[in-house]
Amino acid sequence: MTTYYRTKGFVLKKKEHGEADRIFTIFSEDFGRVEIRARAVRKIISKLRGGIDGVYFSEIEFIQGKNYKTLTDAEALDKFKGIPQNPKNLAVFNKIAEVLDSFVKGEEKDEKIFKLLKETLRRLNNSEPSPEIRSLTYSYFFWNFFSELGYMPEVNKCAKCDGKLMPYNLYFSSSGGGIICKQCAVKDCKKINSDIVKILRLIFKREWQILSRLKVEAFSQNLLDQITDNYYLYMQNHA
Repeated sequence: MTTYYRTKGFVLKKKEHGEADRIFTIFSEDFGRVEIRARAVRKIISKLRGGIDGVYFSEIEFIQGKNYKTLTDAEALDKFKGIPQNPKNLAVFNKIAEVLDSFVKGEEKDEKIFKLLKETLRRLNNSEPSPEIRSLTYSYFFWNFFSELGYMPEVNKCAKCDGKLMPYNLYFSSSGGGIICKQCAVKDCKKINSDIVKILRLIFKREWQILSRLKVEAFSQNLLDQITDNYYLYMQNHA
């Protein structure tokens, strides 16, 4: 007897398969990250065609075969049109999708990451964000995502000696586990400023309303982007 599974999920990626099929990578509410094959979905007459596509939030139904899941029904609940219609928003979405695809491999329900993804995409979709807000939106997702995975860096005291952090001579070390003082700094550390400490603390406290109103200087924003990218590369090699 065939068992049908139904859930809701965000379409992170799609790739062509065969002459008319597609493989969708979906972060679902009930099963976490799943890959589902949609047969003949690229044909104009396909009944699935309007219900699922890149960036969509869809309600889907599928069956589990011997080697892969097959999509049997799809209804688009939100097409997030503000993301694909804005190339810069789409670029942020693709970075988010890449992070999820790189670090979530097995199928496992995760309500916290699902909720984080939902609120992040709604922020990205519902306005024409400034470059600063767009970058903060990604950073907010990125750092809270790794926090949920159990890799939250230390931002309240020196990650090496547990000493109090002073406003000056601050460093960030991916290998060292977060922000460290000058006395504990080693070669791979990145010098930062107190703005980065403030931003990261607000991110981990989920204080988006305060964060979104901050006037972040370009220099500090660039620093945040650098340590975010460095942490991503470090986690790819060590997680």
